[in-house]
Amino acid sequence: MNREQGGEAMSIKSMKSVVTIAGSDSSGGAGIQADLKTMTALGVFGQSAITALTAQNTMGVLGVEETTPDFLALQIKAIFEDIRPDAVKVGMVANPALIKTIAESLRMFEAQNIVLDPVMIATSGASLASDDVAQALVDDLFSLATVVTPNLSEAEVFSGFAIEKPQDMVNAAHAIRDLGARAVLVKGGHLENTESTEKGDVFEPGHAYDLLLAEDGTEFWLREPRIETKNTHGTGCTLSSAIACYLAQGCELVDAVKRAKYYLTQALAHDLQLGKGNGPVNHIWHLDTTVS
Repeated sequence: MNREQGGEAMSIKSMKSVVTIAGSDSSGGAGIQADLKTMTALGVFGQSAITALTAQNTMGVLGVEETTPDFLALQIKAIFEDIRPDAVKVGMVANPALIKTIAESLRMFEAQNIVLDPVMIATSGASLASDDVAQALVDDLFSLATVVTPNLSEAEVFSGFAIEKPQDMVNAAHAIRDLGARAVLVKGGHLENTESTEKGDVFEPGHAYDLLLAEDGTEFWLREPRIETKNTHGTGCTLSSAIACYLAQGCELVDAVKRAKYYLTQALAHDLQLGKGNGPVNHIWHLDTTVS
């Protein structure tokens, strides 16, 4: 097809690029596979630097093989020296040496729009990181990230206390920010308690709430309908990648998070019903894939 075919000239514009630095999921529902699907769906060019290979499916993780720090650094170098990313998503990193390698590389290339998803536990409950990974993330990556996106379990690890109600999410976000994070998104999708916060924020049953604590200390509550489904494999990867995509495209952080949360909610709502366990979300929910 030429540019004039169909009577309309095809517009040529520069596509933004996002790199995911994360683990590979052999089942395709999480990790770099989920990230790249999200990036394609949202109109950016996806690249990847693999931190680990995992043998997993919707029922659990069978094994993990880590990339060496030197080879991870080489992957990142290859990416930044050619198709420079407009944003970076950092996901599963299995040990402190790899975390340090990522931090050194991102500093060297002066990377921008970094979204840190501190993946430590898979949807199935399997551990994906060693015990000292949390401290390494704090020491080496928190200050580089535009936003850190822990789920409730991860926020408990970093803050050091249990999260049982919305006010706990607020307290945890501030505690994590005190550790050096510039902005924090505490994902509260699984929180059942809808008790109001000390500031009087009101929460409605049937909705999933996330809390974004911005760099200036402003708190933003983000709401979408709660989708009742067991098929949540890769939700954290998908959300963080979507945030990175919108940051790459020029959105401010609050808007990027709002758009990403909507995208994920729709990916959950358009359930694929795949797998015997916690199935994947539908990254291409906005496309009509019906075969006529």
